[in-house]
Formats: sequence, C-alpha cells, structure tokens
Amino acid sequence: MSRLAEFRAAEKALQEQLAQLESLKNDAGLKKEIEFEEKLQGLMKTYGKSLRDIIAILDPNPGKSGIQLTAAPKQRRARVVKVYQNPHTGELIETKGGNHRGLKAWKEEYGASTVDSWLRG
Repeated sequence: MSRLAEFRAAEKALQEQLAQLESLKNDAGLKKEIEFEEKLQGLMKTYGKSLRDIIAILDPNPGKSGIQLTAAPKQRRARVVKVYQNPHTGELIETKGGNHRGLKAWKEEYGASTVDSWLRG
C-alpha cells in the first residue's frame, strides 16, 4: 500500500470515528450516565467511600447474589510423582500422569491392571 493510500485510509477512519463521537455526544442516554457518574463520584468523595464500600452497602451478601467482586483462580492440587518398576527388566519410570510413552508401552504389552500393580509406594 502506498503512503498516499495509507494516509487516505487513516484519514477516512478518523472521519468515521469523529462522526461516531459526535453522535455519542448528542445521545441523551449517555448524558444521563455521565451525569449519574459525576454525582456518584461527588457523593463518594463527600462521604469518604470507595466503590467497594458502595458495593458492600448495596449487596451485603455477594456470595448469595451470584455476583463476585474478584474471581480467584482455582488452583489445582499438585500432582504427585508416581514411580513404576518393571519386575521383568528392573526399569523405573517416574511420571506425574499416565501419558508417559514408556508407561503406555508397558500397559499395551502387560495390561493396565498388571502395570498398575507395579506402582511403588
């Protein structure tokens, strides 16, 4: 794309955004929301309250209403290392899951229940 075409495309995008901004400035609903936010910020400043305080006042039991202020990520329990020892060869395999290549080969050759009995405690 030439520099001139790039300039014209950017200029056109800017004009479209300016038109959208003007239509938003004239929107009565937006004006009401802005007015509400300004009044709310003023009240919060007057009474020394934060947004969390307001939420706590309006929803004293946040767990029961289904609204969570902070979503704590669920942490998985760390998987333990399992050690399998093949009694035929004496070979050891240490794994945290059942997707180990050698473990799968053993299960195909000897059967899953047999290999599971090789788990060292």
